[in-house]
Amino acid sequence: MNAVKVTGGESESIKDLSALENQVTILLNGVVVTAQVATISNLDELGAGYVITEGLCKDIKSVKTDAGTNTVYVTSDTVTENFTKIKDKTAATQTGTSGGIEYTDAKGSEKSALSDAPVSRVIDSDIDIEIENIYRATKEIISDLWTKTGGVHCSVLFREGGEIAAVMTDVGRHNTVDKVVGSAILNGIDLSRCFLGCTGRQPYGMVKKCMNAGIPIIISKAASTADGIRLARKSGITLICFARGERFTI
Repeated sequence: MNAVKVTGGESESIKDLSALENQVTILLNGVVVTAQVATISNLDELGAGYVITEGLCKDIKSVKTDAGTNTVYVTSDTVTENFTKIKDKTAATQTGTSGGIEYTDAKGSEKSALSDAPVSRVIDSDIDIEIENIYRATKEIISDLWTKTGGVHCSVLFREGGEIAAVMTDVGRHNTVDKVVGSAILNGIDLSRCFLGCTGRQPYGMVKKCMNAGIPIIISKAASTADGIRLARKSGITLICFARGERFTI
């Protein structure tokens, strides 16, 4: 993209890199579950991961992407009550890059995702990671695309021993989680024996995605929120934030 760079009061014309985004539609068993903005890459993984991290089903039967329309078709034999709400047209999904579903009842009143309802899953994991792997994770989650554009997020899924299982970038931080989760599911990787590294903040919606996917540990270079921390505690997730160099907060 053409741009003007200003340094110390001096300007120059430059060619700058910018992230690309497009509208992506995801269907589960023929029902539209979301239409959202995303980076057009790894759409099979995005679709497979989204329906799992949003708690719409428990496993994936098939996934297929129509590249011409940026539409992802996912099928599953283990759909949940959350999917039933969408199928019955009592739910509204997001259309931006922030992710997450907020449900609306038949009268149109909103039910906040931050309600006091019990968590849908408690993760009971004995996974143990070395501190060196936390340090390594803080380095690995800075992708080349993030460095070049500053406009995308990155998530890295690590196996228990620190080996990288998947690396994904996207304009939306929630999408990067969906993509690495989808990659793990499509490749038969046990998410309960993995940990996640992210560039983005960890609010309620991000932590909820990891809870639904069964990921026991999250490492982020950024902060969390009060609701994100509360959900992590209730669901048994270890939340590590401000991971920079050899410093982090649990």
